[in-house]
Amino acid sequence: MNFEIIGDITNIEIIAVGNSIRELERLRKTYGSGRWRKIKGFATISLDDRSIYETELHWY
Repeated sequence: MNFEIIGDITNIEIIAVGNSIRELERLRKTYGSGRWRKIKGFATISLDDRSIYETELHWY
């Protein structure tokens, strides 16, 4: 599913660091070692069909 972030991401917070990240081994293998953090925030997004939603996003 493709989407576009409209505006800013707000209420950003760290939800996992280092060994508490379930996918840490895959992240290190694919992208290398580093200080990995899983982060969440809220944003308004637009989907391919032009529908708009306020949603929670997670990223590394």
